[in-house]
Amino acid sequence: MKTVSAAGRRTGLHTVAMTAIALVLGTAAPAMAADAGADAAAADAGDAGLTDIVVTAEKRQTNLQQTPISISVLNGDALRDRHIQSLGDLMDGAVPSLRVAPFFTRSSALTVGIRGIVPFDANQPSRDAGIGIYIDGVYLGRSQGLGMALLDIAQIEVLKGPQGTLFGRNSTGGAVSITSRKPTGELGLRAKAGISNYGGYSADAHLDLPAIGNVAIKLDGIVTKRDGTVNNPMQGEHDFNEYDKRGFHAAARYDAGSNFTAQLDFDISYDATTPYYVQLLKQPTSGVLQPIVQVQPNRATTADIGVPQALSIGKTWGVGLHMEWKANDWATFRSITSYRDLSQSQYDNGAGAHTSAITPGRTFSRYSLASLRQNQFSQELQLLASLPRLEYVGGLFYYHEAGDDDAWTPSTMQLDATGTIATRLPIPTASTAFPDRASNAKADSFAAYGQATYTPAILDDMLKLTVGARLTHDKKSGHLFKVNGADTNYSFALSSTRVDPMVTVAFDAAQGVHLYGKWGTAYRAGGANSRSLTYRAFGPEKVSTFEAGVKTEFWDKKARLNLAAYSTRYTNIQIDFNALGLDPLNPSRGTIETVNAQGRGIIKGLEIDGSLAPVDGLTLSASYAYTDSHLPAATNPFANNALTNVFIVYTPQNAWSGSVDYERDLGFATGKLHFDVNGAEGYHATSADPTFTGKSLVVNGRFSVADIDVSRGAKMGVALWSRNLFNEQHTFYQSGTGSYPFGIYNEPRTWGVDVSLNF
Repeated sequence: MKTVSAAGRRTGLHTVAMTAIALVLGTAAPAMAADAGADAAAADAGDAGLTDIVVTAEKRQTNLQQTPISISVLNGDALRDRHIQSLGDLMDGAVPSLRVAPFFTRSSALTVGIRGIVPFDANQPSRDAGIGIYIDGVYLGRSQGLGMALLDIAQIEVLKGPQGTLFGRNSTGGAVSITSRKPTGELGLRAKAGISNYGGYSADAHLDLPAIGNVAIKLDGIVTKRDGTVNNPMQGEHDFNEYDKRGFHAAARYDAGSNFTAQLDFDISYDATTPYYVQLLKQPTSGVLQPIVQVQPNRATTADIGVPQALSIGKTWGVGLHMEWKANDWATFRSITSYRDLSQSQYDNGAGAHTSAITPGRTFSRYSLASLRQNQFSQELQLLASLPRLEYVGGLFYYHEAGDDDAWTPSTMQLDATGTIATRLPIPTASTAFPDRASNAKADSFAAYGQATYTPAILDDMLKLTVGARLTHDKKSGHLFKVNGADTNYSFALSSTRVDPMVTVAFDAAQGVHLYGKWGTAYRAGGANSRSLTYRAFGPEKVSTFEAGVKTEFWDKKARLNLAAYSTRYTNIQIDFNALGLDPLNPSRGTIETVNAQGRGIIKGLEIDGSLAPVDGLTLSASYAYTDSHLPAATNPFANNALTNVFIVYTPQNAWSGSVDYERDLGFATGKLHFDVNGAEGYHATSADPTFTGKSLVVNGRFSVADIDVSRGAKMGVALWSRNLFNEQHTFYQSGTGSYPFGIYNEPRTWGVDVSLNF
């Protein structure tokens, strides 16, 4: 318990700290200080100020403002206000440090990065991501399946920087922790249905059943569908950028009282999509542009050439068992057991037409056909201990995954001799037999970790020291048994053991002022590239990050301002090289070979997040991320060891987000207005291309009238929403290398009306 004199000292330090912050940021500081996620979680603050935000970044519930990690939080209300239905909708930049994009044209596999750590091609069974994605504590091993519809999410926490101790596996850039709502044990229904432009419709329902004895059951379902945003001129074929997502979740929670709980979950999802459309942005730098091909410098509404296009279909299902036993007042044990199964087909003709600026009479329209199957099992045991001056988290983790993939890229169209007519080939043609390549891989990971926070009996308990480490042993192997359509017998096997330490010093300088410094490491597992000719293995890449931050809360809890600065040392970077001439039977065939680059990269950055509730019902937010990266030129062993410039991908140097939320009692209902704006500079879309994408400035909005009494306690709501309200356009993927400069544009304005019913 703090003494009165300590409180007085804290008040004095608080005054000094707030004065310093005001001098540095100026009088406009409160208006620019907001945490996009934290503010969304505290939108209904009123006269009481901003509500506390609870996070689980340290495997236990802690206050965001007292957790020495840079975190952004999006709660269920924020996801609803931004009309976020899947992780893919976060590509507009709601959290500036978090970058989400489809893999090239394919929203069936997502590229996710934080703070410049953005592995580009992680959608193979033998390659891993650099950001750990977790749903209710369960690690998701593949980038396929991440675009599935989100089912009744309570909160998304974006943990920035390496999380190599508590989260561990492949979290060099950070982690995204998604938490679902739990069964309540009381009868309740939340349902919503809506329509939108582009022929869209959606419906979701969440039913809580009354507890039967000690068991509470909850059922969730969602359907959301939309036609394409770019027309495909070929009759009977799907348009570009359409989706059909469905999902179901059931949870049964057993509560034996204050000491033991167990929850069994089952979920299944269906995610059908078509690719984004690739446009020819400028006249080709060489060759003659054929008459049928159009240069489309702005976002197209119709493709210049119709092509065959089927749905890419992803199916996932999983079961999970969460158990928690509170052994006594100071020790709690947890177990998380999970099995998940994934299958993903790929039918990608989004880039087929732009390459038709070619010799008349030849075939074109490269149809990227692929499939992946994966299953995974994970088991985690945790011990949480809370003693008078020591808090401890320890655990054991096991993860096993097995998967296989195949691919084939036939041509589906042919240009006539005059370059004016394109016809569909009756049978797709390819230079190799199906499949062109095929592989399988498996991985096993074993880990033991611990993290302890000690509060020494000095400085009135204002100082906290945290140390942690994770010991990991990885085994991975695979076979590449098809190359160029021919049987092969290439294989790789890796085994490694490493320790990732972490040290944090935190200091409560004053009431509402929390300072911290942190150092930690993490790694991304090695593997092999199934696009390679020989399936050569590469080792893990590593990061080491120093971070310093300050979290402040002031003005009677009506304002927050959080700042974090970091420097990351990036070594053994996994670099992809396009290689020619390695295949003696087909020297003109290009392959993608992956090696660990020599030298050290440095990524430095600054993040500013906060929130402001100046008057009852009004909440303002803003968030900013500055990322400066310097990677050493990499030696290309497939081009006579030539030095090649390497770029961080999908990461703008400057990115920002802000929002305004206003809520008011209308007497018969509650009115709420939400606007958010998300901006970023251009960035590199591939590691070897110096071309920048376009700048972005996307505005989303929602106006709702909720809590309308219907009957017997039921409440109804009506909402009008829009994403990309002003129909802004920018390329999120752009290439300037080669003869044909091309790009992929962001989605156009979408809007809709939702009606909800709750009781």
